[in-house]
Amino acid sequence: MDRQEREGLHADLTRIERMNLDRRRMLSLGAMVGIGGGVAALAGCASSTGRGPGGQPPAGSGPWDGPGGPPPPDGRFGPPPGDLGSMGPGSIGPGGHPGGPPPHMDNGPVVTATAPDGNRCVSFARETQGPYPADGSNGARGAVSNVLGQSGLRRQDIRGDIGGGHDVAGVPLELTLRLVDVNTGCAPLAGYAVYLWHCDPAGQYSLYDQPERSWLRGLQVADADGLVRFSTIVPGCYMGRFPHIHFEAFASLDVATAGKFARLTSQLALPADACDAAYRQPAYTRSVRPWAQSRDIARDMVFGDNGAERLKAMTLEVTGSAREGFRGRALIGLPG
Repeated sequence: MDRQEREGLHADLTRIERMNLDRRRMLSLGAMVGIGGGVAALAGCASSTGRGPGGQPPAGSGPWDGPGGPPPPDGRFGPPPGDLGSMGPGSIGPGGHPGGPPPHMDNGPVVTATAPDGNRCVSFARETQGPYPADGSNGARGAVSNVLGQSGLRRQDIRGDIGGGHDVAGVPLELTLRLVDVNTGCAPLAGYAVYLWHCDPAGQYSLYDQPERSWLRGLQVADADGLVRFSTIVPGCYMGRFPHIHFEAFASLDVATAGKFARLTSQLALPADACDAAYRQPAYTRSVRPWAQSRDIARDMVFGDNGAERLKAMTLEVTGSAREGFRGRALIGLPG
């Protein structure tokens, strides 16, 4: 058994241990609900509206009044998006990546709408923000990482460190994302802010795997058509995950820089043919083997339960080539 196989086995065993722990927590929670009577019902009623002036949840409206936003409006008990539990050494698997699965997000039925031009929009599934968001919700090596208040974060080209320097080499990817409201006929969400981040070609994240680096992270504000654009590279692939890009959408720049109440925390998948082409390039040597084992998106722990319609919407439409660079786009549907 070689090193990668041993790491993979260790990660699998850690996931099983984490799942058993989650089951025990749920059993304990069930006992609490049985004792507490209508606690769950009250939580469900409160979260069905749960928004203050300006469409944002009021401060202190739930037990997770912090970065990453309040719990989903479905009355679900459990951690907020992205909370994988303690970020201490015991919760991190081989290579610095999480040893357990992300929390399950129950998004209910798919919500769709049709725009006046006939185009269809689909509400994205809420997904874990993962252990590397650098939005103030977790820490790395004993320090909390938060870039949302940094003025240099608002930028289109995210290939270098915030403030400049140390550009990451990889296959160029020009992203165009359009934010729309599925409850108002796919109306563009002008003024919304999108914070986006992803790993490098070796599957590593700045500020965590590479604590001195801050590349491949950026913030943009949507124009009148709901559009945001980022210049980046094709992310790499690491063991246990399909290639992806993380993002959080906020109702305004002010809300985003405060790091609270994301309207949507989700992920974008890369199409398999773009990954096939990119991972043949020299910069992606460390992505080749994980990609060979992770290329079935239906088995991915995050995307795998989204259903065909959502999965299609959440996968970038990509054109171009690995030699000249790719252009990717997505229509991101947010519930009202």
